[in-house]
Amino acid sequence: MTLRVVIADDEDLIRAGLRIIIDSEPDLTVVGEAADGAAVVPVVREHRPDVVLMDVRMPAVDGIQATRRLASLPEPPKVVVVTTFENDDYVYEALRAGASGFLLKRTRPAELVQAIRTVAAGDSLLFPAAIRALAARREAVRAAPGIDRLTSREADVLRLMTRGLSNGEIAGELVISMETVKTHVGNVLAKLEARDRTQAVITAYESGFVAPR
Repeated sequence: MTLRVVIADDEDLIRAGLRIIIDSEPDLTVVGEAADGAAVVPVVREHRPDVVLMDVRMPAVDGIQATRRLASLPEPPKVVVVTTFENDDYVYEALRAGASGFLLKRTRPAELVQAIRTVAAGDSLLFPAAIRALAARREAVRAAPGIDRLTSREADVLRLMTRGLSNGEIAGELVISMETVKTHVGNVLAKLEARDRTQAVITAYESGFVAPR
């Protein structure tokens, strides 16, 4: 199966470079481009991509608002924010808006294509140290009623998720099976109404469930 990608960036050179990298892979293809956030939704509706690479800073409509608009679609694509600076409030807001993760523009081509495959498969690009650093600059103010409905084991799983552990690593840490971990992760996402692990981790920080410092 070929994964379909849309590139949203206001710089022609960046879009051209990303297209060359992506189209060189046998299982990836660029099906559309947008030079501004305002054009992203129409392009996505026309081409129905699996993944959108989203520049966070664009004129007229930035990547945050564009990501929010995509998240409201009936069948939204996965969004990966592509940014120059990881310690950027725009990145954090894009993650809150529904992006599955972020990449730096200096990311190596092999890491870029692997990131596209990762989010298309339903996983998150979780960089715990970067998200923790961004969360540390904010107050824990957002109520998250779903936190109170977590079982003690689900709470343990969420804490390990904030550290960036994979399902296999969580299984080893808690001495439980992979299938059990998958069940707990699914329950955590459902109770927190989170689209993916990144959203669950942000909720954990913003509700004060875990402290970023």
